[in-house]
Amino acid sequence: MQNKTKGTTPAAAHLVTDQITLDELVERLSRESVLAFDLEADSLHHYTEKVCLIQVSSESETRLIDPLAPIDAKALAPIFANPAIKKIFHGADYDMRSLYRDFGIEVVNLFDTMIASQFLGESEFGLAALLKKRFGVELDKRYQKADWSKRPLSPEMMEYAMKDTSLLIELYGQLESELRVKGRLAWVEEESELVAGVRSASREGELMCLRFKGANKMRPRELAVLEELLRFRDEKARAADVPPFRILSNDLLRELAEKQPRTNFELVGIHTMSSKLIERLGRGLLAAVAAGLAVPQDKLPQAQSGRRPVLDRALEERVKRLKVWREAKSAQLGLGVGLVANNTLLEALAEPGSPQTALLKRWQREAFGDELGTLIS
Repeated sequence: MQNKTKGTTPAAAHLVTDQITLDELVERLSRESVLAFDLEADSLHHYTEKVCLIQVSSESETRLIDPLAPIDAKALAPIFANPAIKKIFHGADYDMRSLYRDFGIEVVNLFDTMIASQFLGESEFGLAALLKKRFGVELDKRYQKADWSKRPLSPEMMEYAMKDTSLLIELYGQLESELRVKGRLAWVEEESELVAGVRSASREGELMCLRFKGANKMRPRELAVLEELLRFRDEKARAADVPPFRILSNDLLRELAEKQPRTNFELVGIHTMSSKLIERLGRGLLAAVAAGLAVPQDKLPQAQSGRRPVLDRALEERVKRLKVWREAKSAQLGLGVGLVANNTLLEALAEPGSPQTALLKRWQREAFGDELGTLIS
């Protein structure tokens, strides 16, 4: 299968920046049966992330759609909603959230090549690793963290973006054939369908400190201080239009929440606090710490314990049997244990009277539902 974009045409010629060109592209793409997509965003460079580029490939062309140009990217929605067109993505979870968040676009008939490679037992299932292994193509990792909101895009960035989709259809063809041989195509189609429905959860009204990594190991007073520090960082990040981690690192925030400095002298004692950082943010940090220390005892945040609930002896034995079964099934199928069944599922299945059939996905019921039913009965 040959992609016409592999010639010498400058990458800029493939960039769509006006509505007429986009509408003409949509008309052509609507006649295809398989399309490959990818997105580039700016989450590492701006406070509010957004989709900055949409790559699409058919078997005959690759185009780069610029949603930051004066165009309406929602014109693509009918293509994404058309069940007659297979949409190929690699690692689609983030893309599904982003398309829905920015454009209200929902995807029907998704095929995720990352999921497919996992169900084929690939040990390395990143796109770069797969393209190198199967096609000898290397992606330039310099552009993985590039600021895709900057304009104009360099020719090198556009070439990189085009490589992300120009071989996806061919990759899909290989993976689909191998999945058919193994009898696992329906498994991947079901998992892809579930990913297509993923949406970002609303965080409105939640305490930021409870989403902080390691919060379950912190004391309530530390969490109160951390909450104020996180709010302070968030305000600064929003004002500067940068991601919060560019203002202050999580490690530094954790140390401040634990040491709770009251003075500039105590700030100096924190080895990761530079003099410039103290001069720029010291007053605000001390105010945030003071606000956290002033939270009344009965208003302190309470994180859930990081410890798993203690199971009764009979239930624990059932979970152990299921884990032994999972290890054997994983080895038999050549799949990661998490793909076969995660711990949450095993614990739910171990509960007396669990609705086993309802808990399993279709492919799990077909592949080993009867085995599990016998094991937990």
